[in-house]
Amino acid sequence: LAGGLSVVGKRAGRRDRSDSPIRAAGVHGADPCPCGSGAPFSACCSPVLDGEPAPTAEALMRSRFSAFVVGDEDHIFRSWHPRTRPPGPYCHAGTRWLSLTVRETVGGGAGAADGEEAVVAFTARFLTGDGRGRVVEDELEERSRFVRRAGRWLYLDAL
Repeated sequence: LAGGLSVVGKRAGRRDRSDSPIRAAGVHGADPCPCGSGAPFSACCSPVLDGEPAPTAEALMRSRFSAFVVGDEDHIFRSWHPRTRPPGPYCHAGTRWLSLTVRETVGGGAGAADGEEAVVAFTARFLTGDGRGRVVEDELEERSRFVRRAGRWLYLDAL
């Protein structure tokens, strides 16, 4: 799934309003997190989407998946390394992300130093249009590379 650097605090009213993009997308605090961790959204990806640093590279990967699920372009932008980040938009209205399976994580722990890299291999299932008016299910398999900069994990690229 294909960020800016440090974010200090929340933007005024960003997610505290009931009409914010996250809440409008139908994912609420007590709901299961879209990333498939089994934890409630409020205890899993929501704090990272709201600007808290992801503690691990895998946690950032999971939050990025959740951002695609709910259409949080801001988080996708902020969590993508500026050197490799393409121009947006990043979310496609015709794609509905269904599930994430993390297959492997190499490195990327909470105690990693700045400059350290990690790899997270995953499969993401989604629904999309086939160009002929039908909706089809597909999946994306990727080995993503992450790097820690200024105490924050950032998505770097796909290997």
